[in-house]
Amino acid sequence: MYGDGIVKGLWMTFKHFVDTYVDDLRWSLKGKKRYKSADGIAARSSKDARGIFTIQYPEEKIPVPEEFRYIPFLVYEMKDGVKVERCTSCGICAKVCPPQCIWIVRANDPVTGRPVPTPAEFYIDTDICMSCGFCAEFCPFDSIKMGHDYELATYNRKRDNVYNKEKLLRSVEYYASIRPENYAREEAARAEAEAAKAARKARP
Repeated sequence: MYGDGIVKGLWMTFKHFVDTYVDDLRWSLKGKKRYKSADGIAARSSKDARGIFTIQYPEEKIPVPEEFRYIPFLVYEMKDGVKVERCTSCGICAKVCPPQCIWIVRANDPVTGRPVPTPAEFYIDTDICMSCGFCAEFCPFDSIKMGHDYELATYNRKRDNVYNKEKLLRSVEYYASIRPENYAREEAARAEAEAAKAARKARP
């Protein structure tokens, strides 16, 4: 009984080897790359994949879907060559965060000492963050979004895994590149709101 299992296992291994070799040869004859290419990854990830179909991580990475969410980031826009942060340090994201991994320090006007609607400091402890997305969902200014970065391995957790504002800031173009459909919907809604506001002002 044990001998039969060993023989079957060896036969299956040999079959995978032959299928892989044949597929590699077929792709080479077509002038395509079966490994380290988007087409190759898609083919090996399909239900019709034959032979060895393991993704060769980290040289190869499976594309993540748009709705994939991981560590949040802060959005900024460039206006007249100046980096403008969307965040107003209202603190809603910190209040709704279930594990309480967000800390915000509001900036003050250097002349008057009064609070201004921008964060002086913004921290997220990525070791605590559960990537639930509540911060992005409840933010009224679309200033915090869920990212796609999942490679967070480090040798020093205390130093590297508490992200400050500089590390969290990403351009709105970056957000549009990883979540194009969401970005398009938000921009359409923003344009509609601006048009409605302008129409109200134009009324006699």
